Amino acid sequence: MNFLKYTISWISQNLAIPFWSIGHIHLMTTVYQDIHEVIMSMGMNIIVAIGFIIDYKKSKQWKQQ
Repeated sequence: MNFLKYTISWISQNLAIPFWSIGHIHLMTTVYQDIHEVIMSMGMNIIVAIGFIIDYKKSKQWKQQ
């Protein structure tokens, strides 16, 4: 379980900017006609959001110690 949390946190910290910047540029220039693209885009953003939440909780605990 700790490895999974670490992996998601690592992905969110290292890939958030590429996911969002490239994803939003792609959203502005492309009309989604394929549901797979929409699901993949949402999945990547959900992974990043979960990683932010995990890291926030971890840093909150670290500050309290």
